[in-house]
Amino acid sequence: MPEFAIEAHDLRKTYAGSKKSPPKEALKGVDLKIRRGSIFGLLGPNGAGKSTFINIFAGLVTKTSGTGAVWGRDIDRDPIGARAAIGVVPQEINMDVFFTPFEALEMMAGFYGVPKAERRTDAILEAVGLSEKRNAYVRQLSGGMKRRLLVAKALVHNPPVLVLDEPTAGVDIELRRQLWDYVRELHAQGVTIVLTTHYLEEAQELCDEIAIVNHGEVVACEPKEQLLKRLDTKTLVIEPASPLDAVPETLSRYKAEIRADGALAIAYKSGSDSVAEMIERYNASGARIGDLRTEEPDLEDVFMALTYGRDNAA
Repeated sequence: MPEFAIEAHDLRKTYAGSKKSPPKEALKGVDLKIRRGSIFGLLGPNGAGKSTFINIFAGLVTKTSGTGAVWGRDIDRDPIGARAAIGVVPQEINMDVFFTPFEALEMMAGFYGVPKAERRTDAILEAVGLSEKRNAYVRQLSGGMKRRLLVAKALVHNPPVLVLDEPTAGVDIELRRQLWDYVRELHAQGVTIVLTTHYLEEAQELCDEIAIVNHGEVVACEPKEQLLKRLDTKTLVIEPASPLDAVPETLSRYKAEIRADGALAIAYKSGSDSVAEMIERYNASGARIGDLRTEEPDLEDVFMALTYGRDNAA
């Protein structure tokens, strides 16, 4: 069993230019190791290089240079073995609408060379909640059902690595919850999950390690808890006993604002500012506290700081 499910070293991809546009460097020497058995979040803005990275390992894009491996199988020396070790659920819903779910899975299993005696088509359809639609045409399925069918197609060859590329885009809350319950089941069975999503709250809830990609480069790759600690800012939220007309003058040294709900939010550095002093200064203004709490930075705050914050700095 390999230590890492996916490994990339100095991975580069440059798309050829045209008369109207110059060459596009999508990946700029990416070094990344995804541990076996993890739920790994691969996050980044649109155009950051996430899909290019995934498609290189899926065999859909040819890298310009660098090395890569899936489940210990080099994508150059053993491309068939590497592709057999990974299942990819793409962003786009792209399938033949004149097949039934059963036929679509059987055909995909055939592409991977899975013997008929070893196919688990009905079991997979049941697991993703499509047993009742087994013999319906794909064109008759709802958008959420088609998403689930994409997941089923990625599992026909029983891959140890499953990549979910924006799997819940356009999916309602109930179907999203069902999908994540199934993903957790797969993870409990030992499948390594790689997730890309723009729903950062999903990544924060599900992933145990996260990489953030921006402009073709990895700007962070850490365990989730360590990544969330990158920002040492917190927010003290005071709900006044009586409405405030403005931020008290006694708090002028702090970055404070009155929110739409009337709460007073004071941003502070957890290592250098004193909450007790802020409360004392607030009381000195003559205002009284109805309630108070502190808010920790979430993944969205870190993501914005590492991506858009860098862009602004540049």
